[in-house]
Amino acid sequence: MITVHGISNCDTVKKALRWLQQQNIAFEFRDVRKQPLTEAEVVHWLQQLGAEKLINKRSTSWRQLDEQQKQLQDDAAIAELIVTQPTLFKRPLVEDTQGVHVGFNESTWQQRYL
Repeated sequence: MITVHGISNCDTVKKALRWLQQQNIAFEFRDVRKQPLTEAEVVHWLQQLGAEKLINKRSTSWRQLDEQQKQLQDDAAIAELIVTQPTLFKRPLVEDTQGVHVGFNESTWQQRYL
């Protein structure tokens, strides 16, 4: 089963969900604003992807952080920050049988799912 984590008003998440529906691929969508993340989940993602790949440094949420928050190196501290501000992770975040992936790229998804 494919689980897509994101926020419902994110354009990239909308594109990804629409693509999955068009391909008749079964998935579960989790709006992280309605179903909050746990620190354990985010630590798992960090272990799979690393902070550089998981954190969306182009987001408004990231730009609003103070310099001390941007310098976090510890997975637990980063996870706590993402749990409190879920718009900090790159979306969509997908968990499937192949692992954890972020972002939507149609050609990559075609290779992965078709």
